[in-house]
Amino acid sequence: EWQVRAEFCEIEANAEVIWANTNSRASDIQRWAMAMITPATSGSGPKSILGVTNKMVEMFYTDKGVPITEAKQADWNYNDRLSLKTAGVNDRFYIKQGERTVALHFKREPRFYAFVGFDRGIWFGNWSGNYDAKKTIYHVATRKGETAARQGISNYCITGNYAKKLVHLQTAGAQSDGNVTGANMNVYPWPEIRLADLYLMYAEALNEVNGYSTETTRWINLVRERASLPTVEESWTNYSTDPSKYTTKEGLREIIQQERAIELMFEGHRYWDLKRWKKAHVALNQPIRAWDITQDKPEAYYTEILLANQRFYMRDYFFPIEISEMQINRNLIQNPGW
Repeated sequence: EWQVRAEFCEIEANAEVIWANTNSRASDIQRWAMAMITPATSGSGPKSILGVTNKMVEMFYTDKGVPITEAKQADWNYNDRLSLKTAGVNDRFYIKQGERTVALHFKREPRFYAFVGFDRGIWFGNWSGNYDAKKTIYHVATRKGETAARQGISNYCITGNYAKKLVHLQTAGAQSDGNVTGANMNVYPWPEIRLADLYLMYAEALNEVNGYSTETTRWINLVRERASLPTVEESWTNYSTDPSKYTTKEGLREIIQQERAIELMFEGHRYWDLKRWKKAHVALNQPIRAWDITQDKPEAYYTEILLANQRFYMRDYFFPIEISEMQINRNLIQNPGW
């Protein structure tokens, strides 16, 4: 997990970071992303106000490296994703052993466990500087009445899922009250451009020009290899219900777009990607779904609820031109819809 998280928030001697913005340092955003974790009992350190939607959770691949909606049923049953399962000994480094959670959290790719904090999910580090897996392994407990649950009118995760990727492994919360101060926060400069971003953009350009080739997928596969996933060719050929998808320009385009959505999640790229792909009016008009965090029993907690309905209009592909600018230059015409 740390190897995958480190490619984003461990900047020193990290060859993958092309531009680390020293004028934009990740401090408060770590508190906004952190979950309160047992043994902390109360406190105002982690704010937990950056909620990850269920749509984002479902975007990550299976452990075989294909979308959960395309996986062969023998490997991963999408229709069974909301049923409850008990974590066994083989799950102990991802999900608290003996605890029940939804099947959606099992048999997912390494980036899912590294990037997202979820109910009953393991969260390495963050408490009294414990980032040694040989020590006590902490987990997130988000149901009503538990440590990470809503305890007031603010500072809680509205979705039940946390942006763990943004939190440096050595950013620690005190066990007594969960407080996070400058003394125990590992602040890092924000990575504006990472090598994975460039690789995936290059693969995207190659696909648009030439379609599928091993040169096109070479750059995606470098990103997948670092995430401990099989190549595109191996994953789709062996584990997808659409095994030839990657061989067409349209199919490979979808694969590259999902790869970008996963690899660059929480880094500020998604909105701009959707706009340049002209998919924003589809993706950003879907309902925002989350768990029912007001419940204390898993059967009720894992009921998907509607948090909000997004609105993205065709006019939103452009920004409005300020009236003052149009008064200065009479030749300007307002963008459509504004």
